Amino acid sequence: MTIASHLAELRKKHESLSDMVAAAQRSPGSDDLQIAEWKKQKLKLKEEIARLTEQEQQH
Repeated sequence: MTIASHLAELRKKHESLSDMVAAAQRSPGSDDLQIAEWKKQKLKLKEEIARLTEQEQQH
């Protein structure tokens, strides 16, 4: 898998998590712990995307 295709997949996952968080936050009685977990996952993906983007630009 190339870096570009891996980045595209990570961005897709990040966007999906963003949608899930937004939908859960609009719903009354949503699970705050689940939302927090999704946000942590989003942050990890964002950091990985930034790292790979930087790595790709250096080559």
